[in-house]
Amino acid sequence: MKFPLMQLKRQSPYQFEGDVDISELEHQNNDIRKLPPVHVKGEATVRGDQISVDFTITGEMVLPCARTLADVHYPFSVEAFELFTTSPYDRGDDNEVHKVDGEVLDLTPYIKENVLLEVPLQVFADDADQEGSQTPFEGKDWQLMDDEPESEVKEEKVDPRLAKLQQFFDENEE
Repeated sequence: MKFPLMQLKRQSPYQFEGDVDISELEHQNNDIRKLPPVHVKGEATVRGDQISVDFTITGEMVLPCARTLADVHYPFSVEAFELFTTSPYDRGDDNEVHKVDGEVLDLTPYIKENVLLEVPLQVFADDADQEGSQTPFEGKDWQLMDDEPESEVKEEKVDPRLAKLQQFFDENEE
């Protein structure tokens, strides 16, 4: 999402709205499985050398469930505010003001940054989603077990190589 500086100065405050494709985040962040284009709506205001941009990003990303690794559709909405300057005299100590190089303000990197900050550490699929998922319940040398009350605990199987040792303990108990 790019804006010519001359257009921003002529029409301040400048209203904008549109969809932005930031699907390359799928390859940069392993947690994001799918990211369709996000909707961005906002306003840019020019005051001298300062450009303030207030915008909202809405969309939906697909993330893995923390328990089952099934796909979870995670809707999000981000309120963001960025401050830019066209002044050649950059103080360098203020990280909150971004310098604009050239005659075009490119908002796309800041949209990406705000979406990445919105990725949660963990998401969990609803129970209905888990039942319909293709998640395996067992594999080589493992299986998914439900929490069972102690009264229903199954008898442990003894390794055949240790069967003689089990007989030794049985004799000592008598």
